Amino acid sequence: MKTKGLKKDKVNVVTLGCSKNLVDSEVMITQLRGNDIDVTHESEKDDSNIIVVNTCGFIDNAKQESIDTILRYADAKDEGIIEKLYVTGCLSQRYRDDLEKEIPQVDAFFGTMELPLLLKKFNADYKHELVGERVTTTANHFAYMKIAEGCDRPCSFCAIPIMRGKHVSRPIEELVKEARNMARNGTKEILLIAQDSTYYGLDIYKKRNLAELLKQLSDVEGIEWIRLHYAFPTGFPEDILDVMAERDNICNYLDMPLQHGSTKMLKLMRRGTTREKQEALIERIREKVPGIALRTTLIAGHPGETEEDFQEMMDFVRNTRFDRLGVFPYSHEENTHAFSFEDDVPDEIKQERTDAVMELQTQISQELNQEKIGKTFKVLIDKKEGGFFVGRTEHDSPEVDNEVLIDATENYARIGDFVEVEIADATEFDLYGNLK
Repeated sequence: MKTKGLKKDKVNVVTLGCSKNLVDSEVMITQLRGNDIDVTHESEKDDSNIIVVNTCGFIDNAKQESIDTILRYADAKDEGIIEKLYVTGCLSQRYRDDLEKEIPQVDAFFGTMELPLLLKKFNADYKHELVGERVTTTANHFAYMKIAEGCDRPCSFCAIPIMRGKHVSRPIEELVKEARNMARNGTKEILLIAQDSTYYGLDIYKKRNLAELLKQLSDVEGIEWIRLHYAFPTGFPEDILDVMAERDNICNYLDMPLQHGSTKMLKLMRRGTTREKQEALIERIREKVPGIALRTTLIAGHPGETEEDFQEMMDFVRNTRFDRLGVFPYSHEENTHAFSFEDDVPDEIKQERTDAVMELQTQISQELNQEKIGKTFKVLIDKKEGGFFVGRTEHDSPEVDNEVLIDATENYARIGDFVEVEIADATEFDLYGNLK
């Protein structure tokens, strides 16, 4: 830190990648502020003399974005615009030695679990009394909650265990405390995230304990929506479905990455399941929680994927009719199991297959949205934009799912309000409605 009498340091934290990274940045900001350090998140002003870049290292595009961001701030340091540059997160964890050689302007690199070491660069201490408290960088009415870190799954394509380590669940009492703090600060919706949320509890409770966590979070006063993300299908704890069905504030929504629809490919991917088992699980989920919205992600072009395998995935998507779906071209990642295979699907074929799945899903999403016309939904208002209030139903997660647009010229609502909306029109990605 600078000596007394000089201009006080100001830190700007820049976050790249997924919502799990965002939570890490929020914890970092909470600790810095708890040590009386002036810190902002992704400030558009050029008044910060210290930059911390929280990187993503998941797939090629994300890695390139992280590198480009680091280089931009490295140039700013060379030009004297900033004084210190620190890098943390997944890319730093995975490629620290290479990055130290290639980008010497960075003052220090830190791994994903080295927040206490980063804090020492600010002469700050990790304050255990702040565990369960967190500054949120999202809109005040919703926040992400990371219920576990790391992953024990052996998926062929995934480098997350390399970057994040083994699965470690957070204790229920700690998460409930955090939810209560969020509710006191105006949070109405919490979005549960982890690398593998359905594994929750096995390490500390010796059983899958997600159902109990959901019950206790559901009892927190002020939390009106609880949304579950990243549910691994193998070993899926079906007791959570009973809790979802009986608790009004647990959203009828499930994000369950399935990755493929071909049994052969699921085996190559080391997913521990088959197409038939996935279809049977989806049938039970829809039976136990009527009206549930299902979101998934798939991978196109994994090594060994033939045209026949791809058509089987298309058939799986066509028959299952997910509410929302994302698909990624396979990325050949070092030190993963699949890296030992030949990357035998050409990039242009990967992209063609990706586009074909998304074209099919767009049609399905359009048809499912059209079925919502004339129905009334509880909607949470997220923002006001371009003459519209923009919100979401319980079936929609921020940024990745439907938005509900309401004409703001003749209606009044506040950001963070729950309102009743009748859907009047729909496209494949948006719903248009009127306040009731």
